[in-house]
Amino acid sequence: MASAPFFLLLPVALLVSSTLQQEEGGLDEIHIPQTYIVRVRSDLKPSVYPEVDHWYSATLRSLSSSSSAENESPTRETYRPRALLHVYRTVFHGFSAVLSSAEADLLSTQPSVLAVFPDRHQRPHTTRSPQFLGLLSPASRPNSLLSATDSGSSAVIAVLDTGVRPDHRSFSETGPTQMPPRWRGACEPGPSFPSTSCNKKLVGARFFSSGFLASAKNASSDVLSPIDTEGHGTHTASTAAGVSVPGASLLGVYAAGVASGVAPKARVAAYKVCWSSGCFDSDILAALDRAVDDGADVISLSVGSNPVPLHLDPIAIGAFGAAEHGVLVSASAGNGGPNEMTVTNVAPWIVTVGASTIDRRFPADVVLGDGTVLNGVSVYAADAHAGTSLVGELPLVYAGNASTSRPGSRSSAHFCMKESLEPALTQGKVVLCERGGIPRVEKGLAVKEAGGAGMIVANQFLDGEGLVPDAHLLPAVNVGYSTGNIVRAYVRSTADARVRLVFRGTQVGVKPAPVVAAFSGRGPSAPSCYLIKPDVVAPGVGILAAWPLGLGPTGLPSDSRRTEFNVMSGTSMACPHVSGVAALLRAARPDWSPAAVRSAIMTTTYVTDSLGQQMLDENSGNMRCKSGR
Repeated sequence: MASAPFFLLLPVALLVSSTLQQEEGGLDEIHIPQTYIVRVRSDLKPSVYPEVDHWYSATLRSLSSSSSAENESPTRETYRPRALLHVYRTVFHGFSAVLSSAEADLLSTQPSVLAVFPDRHQRPHTTRSPQFLGLLSPASRPNSLLSATDSGSSAVIAVLDTGVRPDHRSFSETGPTQMPPRWRGACEPGPSFPSTSCNKKLVGARFFSSGFLASAKNASSDVLSPIDTEGHGTHTASTAAGVSVPGASLLGVYAAGVASGVAPKARVAAYKVCWSSGCFDSDILAALDRAVDDGADVISLSVGSNPVPLHLDPIAIGAFGAAEHGVLVSASAGNGGPNEMTVTNVAPWIVTVGASTIDRRFPADVVLGDGTVLNGVSVYAADAHAGTSLVGELPLVYAGNASTSRPGSRSSAHFCMKESLEPALTQGKVVLCERGGIPRVEKGLAVKEAGGAGMIVANQFLDGEGLVPDAHLLPAVNVGYSTGNIVRAYVRSTADARVRLVFRGTQVGVKPAPVVAAFSGRGPSAPSCYLIKPDVVAPGVGILAAWPLGLGPTGLPSDSRRTEFNVMSGTSMACPHVSGVAALLRAARPDWSPAAVRSAIMTTTYVTDSLGQQMLDENSGNMRCKSGR
């Protein structure tokens, strides 16, 4: 593989996805509080206030009084003094607070207020990928970027996600020596996260929950500390900068090898901004603000939601402020493909990262009773010691024909929704489920609870042929749309449909690779069709990285399996690959601006696969990506 390019530059308007993954009325919505982010002209602060905090607090106090006076029959909520949730000082000037819509409207009329944004709800969108990208070890490539930068040891990557597990081997002190002199971060303590959790590798950890707590209806399951209880943040942080860990695998079965982050000696700072109900702009903005102030070189953000015009997007504005301070922001492009204009995090100053495959695959076969062999993928394993093959044929049933008599079951059974399947019709059988409705691993739970012995998850038309491996709770294989049609036709053709599932482990050296992932968010930008996004794609399908030891690979409470590493897919996995490369470049060229680093990444991309052909689009299975699409 050529040494210079790492990623694929996506041409103009690629095709993109909507796969993995309310307004409430009230008697008088003028009094219903919600979180708002207020952007302020800090240069207009009256000299009587020593700090902006005092000015903002006084503004809120006077605002509450004015709002109360204007309402003839104010509610109890109207009189409650408003408190600051966050104060933004670095990448964004202003604050967030819980306000009524009337108070927000009143604030927006003030000369010192530039904008008032409702707090938006966001969602969180490796053993082989560094090698696949051409990032070989310094021993084998003495002139490589890794060698030139001591694997990025002088750079700090701030990961804004679900937190981190500091006890994982991927964040041990092996490798890093002295702390970067400019680093000013801290290790904030909390439940399950003592202040001693950080080290010279994990140099900082903070959590931001004010926006979440102001909006959450039930936060009892959340741990208010930097500890990661979801797994997503630990996975992304180790992908960007985990140390080299030998003997890594999923449940001792899949993707065995030495796990390493893209910049294995770069430092990690974890900023927990995502909780059980998602991530909120007010908390993300506060973390961006703090990460820049702490001295981070790169910010990695694997979360997003539907794009809005840039002047109405506080995260885009905050990322611009980060760039002004010399900090590059790398963000995921979203999993809304393959439809056009589904890309997220589209600000021009953000490195927007889509997802591609690598040359590793986890093949599994669906062998029908008539002898037809169909290809799919799976990383199912019972545990670290059991085999992975489902031996012998079993009866096969289509989930849509196995619904219960409960209201709504007929319309949800084909998705294998919870309690939609009739155990008398699924007991001891392999169930064919349609993709969509709920996460794929939750379908396995529904089938298992209904007594099913195995599962096939078939893509729908919009999912195309793109395949994502899952560590299902029971023997299961994911198949493409055309394969699903064959299985459905077989079930209809016989009264004694049978099937065998065969799991073939890990296959490397797969060609062609990379291939654009079907789910990867595609451009152009919805706010401006003249803005071409995403900027690059990076490995985001079947990525093995660190996982909390107390959490099953599916993340479901009923999953009792435990694994030190897990295989996940999404643009969330692709983003930290680029964050790691950016950290290497920052270490090599500390005088480069974020724009220069972004330019270097984009202009050293390649647009061909391992066969020397234009890259394939996984959604169609055989269509080449073409310029101008």
